[in-house]
Amino acid sequence: MKLNGVHHLNIRCAVSDLPAIEKFYGELMDLRKGDRPNFPNPGIWLWHDNHPLIHVSARCPDGFLQEKHHGSVDHIAFGMTGATEFRDRVQKLGLAFEAQNVPNAGFQIFLKDPIGTVLEFNFPNEEAPNDIAKGTLANRQQDVVA
Repeated sequence: MKLNGVHHLNIRCAVSDLPAIEKFYGELMDLRKGDRPNFPNPGIWLWHDNHPLIHVSARCPDGFLQEKHHGSVDHIAFGMTGATEFRDRVQKLGLAFEAQNVPNAGFQIFLKDPIGTVLEFNFPNEEAPNDIAKGTLANRQQDVVA
């Protein structure tokens, strides 16, 4: 047996969330809607190159995620290069984000998608912008849930 890595992630949402999710991941990560099997529930698959990286399943009623959903997954992380270009894109899109520069762990940008999924984008430390000092931690590191 050999683990080959993460195959895909699945985000659940309401049908009304699908257009915003497709637009968000398209603009932010250049993911494109592509082929998806004919499942009984609505949804989309967002493709990176020749692979459906993010599966979106519309299996929730409107408002479910904001009012009732409590999951144990804290965030989804992506390995990236091109930190300056990516941060510029995030700022151009007007997205709220936090950044940190952790020695031996990387330069990281955190933000949320339209339904509140926390995303982490990891870049090599040497790509950290000069205005983010080594050892800088994002505010989310201070969050403690009682």
